[in-house]
Amino acid sequence: MLLIPAIDLKDGHCVRLKQGVMEDSTVFSEEPAAMARHWIDQGARRLHLVDLNGAFAGKPKNEPAIKAILDEVGEEIPVQLGGGIRDLDTIERCLDDGISYIIIGTAAVKNPGFLHDACTAFPGHIIVGLDARDGKVAVDGWSKMTGHDVIDLARKFEDYGVEAVIYTDIGRDGMLSGINIEATVKLARALRIPVIASGGLAALKEVKALCAVADEGIVGAIAGRAIYEGKLDFRKAQAEADKHSKAT
Repeated sequence: MLLIPAIDLKDGHCVRLKQGVMEDSTVFSEEPAAMARHWIDQGARRLHLVDLNGAFAGKPKNEPAIKAILDEVGEEIPVQLGGGIRDLDTIERCLDDGISYIIIGTAAVKNPGFLHDACTAFPGHIIVGLDARDGKVAVDGWSKMTGHDVIDLARKFEDYGVEAVIYTDIGRDGMLSGINIEATVKLARALRIPVIASGGLAALKEVKALCAVADEGIVGAIAGRAIYEGKLDFRKAQAEADKHSKAT
């Protein structure tokens, strides 16, 4: 079980949102590259970057901060990036810059042909991000609900060749209310590809609970507000996950 620190970028700063609301953000660092180094020093083996401005604008907006992070990280660990990635040229540029995995969310739902083309052009590098509430997918920075069932859509995208699915329960994200483990397991059981849990991770007991269902196909969890506010000790949490992995 891999715990993946989230570095959400807004106006060049590292922030956290509550339920995806841009106006409800807390700035945790004005130096995202230094934050990336901090999480690596704490034992992170992958980083999750989100260009929040890009997600709303439909094109990358925090490229200087992203490049600073990549310069800091080098080839130490993989970095995955989402937010405003809407065309193949942008994907190619990000991969050339050193990003390991591209996360496609809203564009995958609105333009599945683009996702299919991306999986074909960049096999092994495309992750789909599905944000849902009550089993239905949301788009446009969670501002619009669709009628798409999250499992049906995930199966469709699995057939396209996506590397993994990041599943976020948007009712819990940034609220420290706990990962929706039941819904995450339900999705993972329906797929052959790995699922990464996201949204609301708040305590060590949830890390243990996720480890207990890792065999269902849940390979990681994204950690945000809890590790920034000190409610979850990242180093201890990853050590706990590693201990469980060795035990099994």
